[in-house]
Amino acid sequence: ILVALLMFLTPAMAQPNTGHASWYGNEFHGRKTANGETFNQDANTVAHKTLKFGTVVKVTNRANGKVVFVRVNDRGPFVKSREIDLSKKAFMAIASSRAAGSMKVTIETIVKK
Repeated sequence: ILVALLMFLTPAMAQPNTGHASWYGNEFHGRKTANGETFNQDANTVAHKTLKFGTVVKVTNRANGKVVFVRVNDRGPFVKSREIDLSKKAFMAIASSRAAGSMKVTIETIVKK
């Protein structure tokens, strides 16, 4: 549903950002996120250091071109070399392999809050 909705929205004019993405899941599943929601590793969500909660971003794996749309609902990552932390579901949707722990990505803001 989210992807269908996004196809009809005008993309934000922000420049794409590049960096490394990692994922978080099992140990945080069911805990509260920074915006007060319950974290669901099976939802398309992302933690970002500065984007407003509710912002929708398009994340593209630079190695294989796979894309996922995610909504910011948490803060992080807390590792300097990483730009975003994707939910497990979102990460696996664009990962080159199940063994991947991080990947180079392009991040584009689609809907600003």
